[in-house]
Amino acid sequence: MTDRSVNLVCSDCLSVNRLPIERIDETPICGKCKQSLLPGTPIELTDRSFTKFITRTDVPILVDFWATWCGPCRMMAPEFSVAAAKLSPAVILAKLDTDASPHSAAQFSLAGIPTIILFQRGREVDRQSGAMNAQQIQQWVSGAMRH
Repeated sequence: MTDRSVNLVCSDCLSVNRLPIERIDETPICGKCKQSLLPGTPIELTDRSFTKFITRTDVPILVDFWATWCGPCRMMAPEFSVAAAKLSPAVILAKLDTDASPHSAAQFSLAGIPTIILFQRGREVDRQSGAMNAQQIQQWVSGAMRH
């Protein structure tokens, strides 16, 4: 018999929540702090939350590595939010400010920002650098998940 549940880490309190897979479309909330586990908007990650969130969440996670001073990053931000609404709950979109969270960003030898990296259970699946619109992000994720 296969396990028909997924682990979702709460981006607010970092509790690991186990959810039956058939309930993933029901807007699940954290059992501890009652925040949404799949908000449909980009989740802000930090050095404190990054590793646990990426490694303990079973749903694929697309992380936008960005910085406040980066013009292309700021241009892509609203597009990334649109893509988050379209891709949820199949993919969680998250953002990591590379200046505010240098330890997490340094692990990935980023050649430039914005860079998006798709993770599955803590493992990097694929990456892409450069600003994209929402449709390009969705198409890229679709292709990357077929690898």
